[in-house]
Amino acid sequence: MNIAIVCYPTFGGSGVLATELGKALADKGHNIHFITYQQPVRLSGFHANIFYHEVRVPTYPLFDFPPYETALASTMVDVVMNNDIQLLHVHYAIPHAAAAYMAKQILAKEGRKIPVITTLHGTDITLVGKDKTYSPVVTFSMEESDILTAVSYNLKEETYKNFNISKPIEVIHNFVDVERFHKKPVDAFKKIVAPNGEKILVHASNFRKVKRVEDVIHTFLLLNEKLPCKLLLLGDGPERHYAESICRDCVSAANIKFLGKQEQMEDILPIADLFLLTSEYESFGLAALEAMAAEVPVISTNAGGLPEINIDGVTGYMSNVGDVEDMCAKALLILKEESVHQSFKANALAQAQKFDIVNIVPKYEALYKRVAV
Repeated sequence: MNIAIVCYPTFGGSGVLATELGKALADKGHNIHFITYQQPVRLSGFHANIFYHEVRVPTYPLFDFPPYETALASTMVDVVMNNDIQLLHVHYAIPHAAAAYMAKQILAKEGRKIPVITTLHGTDITLVGKDKTYSPVVTFSMEESDILTAVSYNLKEETYKNFNISKPIEVIHNFVDVERFHKKPVDAFKKIVAPNGEKILVHASNFRKVKRVEDVIHTFLLLNEKLPCKLLLLGDGPERHYAESICRDCVSAANIKFLGKQEQMEDILPIADLFLLTSEYESFGLAALEAMAAEVPVISTNAGGLPEINIDGVTGYMSNVGDVEDMCAKALLILKEESVHQSFKANALAQAQKFDIVNIVPKYEALYKRVAV
């Protein structure tokens, strides 16, 4: 099949999922055309079946804000017409679903039918989409999609709760390539980070307020009083400067490292002993699932779709949002005895295997076959 995928190219969960989906589909023989404003961060190397189309937004003095959505719709039309595209799969409602609707109408005038699948990922519904500025367009775009999917049952419920739509929403969970992440940790790398055998804690996110990175830091500081450990913070974003300012003033500053954006997460996660995810809301929690695939137990909040992947007392533990004392206590339960830690590690991997890419991608292929022209 010839499939166009529209996504954000950044480190966020929607862009990562969309890119990994496209790569997996290409490996199965499909021709995948990515449409976005820059090459996705997870799209590296050459693949004969993968094509990248950059959305160019010309700048004119007339515009205070360049009309990206218009340029995106025009690029979709061009790619569909010139590459025999059979369907558009757009990830994240804003602005991709609205632009896809515009493109669909333009193509219809040209006698070309193109089905649109919209996948909802989280903040496009729970945060941005609820804003009255965008809500009518988001609602309309979802209703006009040929198929609407969500990455968790929680997100499906949130969508119906916050938007007046009648469109059926099909749940297809996010996935992880277990083979990619399940590696033996590199001992030399681990000794550089923790030369005295300290436990290594990891957090990865886009450092937005919803991630509550300050709770990661405070949980670590409490734990470090009871157990020697190190903290690696992966990613970047608007709250990073604030997070760094907290760490500079603490007694354990030398044990905390900000590593910035990292494309090769599969090389870092296997050295971790525990993954921390303290978000106020997660529609799914792809970062946690990648950690579990690397055989790393997870301490997370019980918000949003996290209970769908992190099984309390089995793959890790969950706490209420902001309860850093409870997170610290539960982290200690996992880490203080090696036999307990090993049990959680094995359970985390077993849970991740349920969301393995080989199990999830065929569900998308089945959707495509239902609507492809």
